[in-house]
Amino acid sequence: MERERWVWTRGRVLAVCAVLTAGLTAFHGVVPNRPGRVGSLLESFLPWLGLAVVPLFVLAVLRRSAVALLALLLPTAAWTHLFGGLLLPGVPSGPRALVVVQHNVSDENTDPAGTARALAGAGPDLIALQELVPGALPVYERVLAAQYPHHAVRGTVGLWSRHPLTGTRLVDIRPEGVPEPWSRGLRTVVRTPHGDVAAYVAHLPSIRVGAGGLASARRDESAGLLGGAVAAERLERVILLGDLNGTVDDRGLEPLTSRVGVARRGFALSFPASLPVARIDQVMARSATVDHLRALPATGSDHLPVAARITLR
Repeated sequence: MERERWVWTRGRVLAVCAVLTAGLTAFHGVVPNRPGRVGSLLESFLPWLGLAVVPLFVLAVLRRSAVALLALLLPTAAWTHLFGGLLLPGVPSGPRALVVVQHNVSDENTDPAGTARALAGAGPDLIALQELVPGALPVYERVLAAQYPHHAVRGTVGLWSRHPLTGTRLVDIRPEGVPEPWSRGLRTVVRTPHGDVAAYVAHLPSIRVGAGGLASARRDESAGLLGGAVAAERLERVILLGDLNGTVDDRGLEPLTSRVGVARRGFALSFPASLPVARIDQVMARSATVDHLRALPATGSDHLPVAARITLR
């Protein structure tokens, strides 16, 4: 009798763990962001909560706990609801499709020519780059010139295009207290065969994880400025490409994710390149659908490039 009571108790503990995992997955938005922006930190790695089901399942089987096994259906269902669609294959391309590539090429990249050739090899219509340093910029311009005769650069971000560009201007997303020169945003109009599209390229400030939690105040402020610029955009169709230093689940990027759509298919984990655990390189769109997102092979950067297929409405 004592042994049965102990087994039942352990089964209930496992069940409680399963319910907590389901709650954190499904209702992560209720986790407070203070202190230390713990809500954003959780959301940055939210898909990985699904791995908690594996050891809980093994323990439930070893303990022969039907209660725990039933409880595990909750986190499984919550994870599937939030992320299961990303595992599905992409939908076929429509007649108004564009292929785009987004890549932080790294200011320490020792092979910009090889990086440029690799990105062009994916055959995109648009290539957005961040961390363009003065020494490497002429290399990207030279290597990409034949296939991408149109390009625009502002500060350390740029866009290369098969289609004409017009109306290029700087988008000021500097957080308060950051001195000039600090230019990490541009807006231009891409004259595609399917009509004009406003393209934004951005590189939001980095975040840090330390003893005090997640340091993302400047990133969040910059995201708000970029979100305001997108909201004020007069062209109906918008494509946003950038290293946003955050995942689409991170509430710090809500000024953007509330205004533009995110990818429906594909995880495309992009950082760090050596062992990707999160997608912080993003492709988003308004009056268009990001049908599929995938990571490309590593270049000389600490990020992986990501490629997306976008259908214009």
